[in-house]
Amino acid sequence: MTFQTQILSFCREHRLLEQGDRVICAISGGADSVALLWCLYLLREQLDLKLSAAHLNHGLRGEESDRDEDFVRQLCAGYQIPLTVGRTQGQAQGRGLEDAARRARYTFLESLDPAAKIATAHTADDNAETVLLHLIRGAGLRGLGGIAPARGRVIRPMLGVTRQEVEAFLEHWNLPHVEDSSNGQPDFLRNRVRSRIMPLLRQENPRFARSCSETALTLRLDEAFLAQEAEAALDGLWDGGGLDCPGLLALHPALRRRVLAGFLRRCGLLEPEAVHLRQAEALARSRRPGAWAAFPGGLLLGRQYEKLAPRTVPFPLEETPLAVPGVTVAAGWQVRCSFLPEGEKIENTPFTFGVACDTIAKCTWVLRSRRAGDALRLPGGRRSLRRLLMDRKIPAQVRDAMPVVAAGDQILGVGGIGVNLDFAAPAGGPAVEIRLSKSN
Repeated sequence: MTFQTQILSFCREHRLLEQGDRVICAISGGADSVALLWCLYLLREQLDLKLSAAHLNHGLRGEESDRDEDFVRQLCAGYQIPLTVGRTQGQAQGRGLEDAARRARYTFLESLDPAAKIATAHTADDNAETVLLHLIRGAGLRGLGGIAPARGRVIRPMLGVTRQEVEAFLEHWNLPHVEDSSNGQPDFLRNRVRSRIMPLLRQENPRFARSCSETALTLRLDEAFLAQEAEAALDGLWDGGGLDCPGLLALHPALRRRVLAGFLRRCGLLEPEAVHLRQAEALARSRRPGAWAAFPGGLLLGRQYEKLAPRTVPFPLEETPLAVPGVTVAAGWQVRCSFLPEGEKIENTPFTFGVACDTIAKCTWVLRSRRAGDALRLPGGRRSLRRLLMDRKIPAQVRDAMPVVAAGDQILGVGGIGVNLDFAAPAGGPAVEIRLSKSN
């Protein structure tokens, strides 16, 4: 099978090229990119490709960078291949010189013809090196999947061929290329992997680069399938407000971790790490219905009984004296206190309380948050407010924001719960009506 037949077969398998495509070939002048450009040139009539090339002069190697640009210009001009050249001064900016140059290169390429595909010359050797780099740094299935055959408009037609096959292809066609002197510098981890580790692995398996790249592509397919299944599982467990914990814990561990990662991303944690997944799973397993934990970026997750959900830090209501009679606005609440004459019907609701008039003479009425020891009597008997809120499954993060109307240490009523029967006005008797509503 010829070199270009291998490329064509790989492109068809991964749907990288179609008849009539416009393709920009990224060319540095090195062996791999020259081979890719020439291979696409040979295939241009068969696939009706509209082929062009692009070169970015980073200006990092002085005269050598200019030499590369001149070489690429002459090569493309010799075969009438349209060429776009860009120039930049590579700056590390805290990301490392190699990474900064890569980002600049893709920014340049993607700024060109938006309707064209961008072909880069990554080989099976590059893929194997990438897998080893991820393995050294620590990676999951996604990282071990190496380089993707396609990412958006970017395609990698040569992932199925080795660097040795590239060199043989160039020799067959007597094609020149230039060498980047920085490729031999041991400052970069990739260069050390290429020059020291890859030769040892080839001694054990001469086909290591190809077999490793093929394994990576298989793992990438497995990861894509699991990611699809995890997304479907997450949709089934997520109701917009929280994640169902029993359903989550019933999943296979491999799927559970991906669902948790997707959930954390939906909550705003863009790059969940293993420690975050363990932390979120511990919350899901917690037997404390109000358990919570902090994550990077200010994200807080907490249990809402059988759900795991984003939460906000509870802010207790600042104690505010109430005007009786009158209207008091505080902490997002409006409290209207009115005297009801004797004989007028008193209707108690979760946010309206009819309180006996003699209560006001004892001490100042206030609006505040719950406190330790708060209790009230309801039709079912006297209960602590803490236990009552737990039994009614009021989410922990909103309990401190629930408005409590109190007189001294005694609760008159709680917004959302109702009046304390110990202080409720008798039917037909004079009363103070307390109405709570959200203020604008």
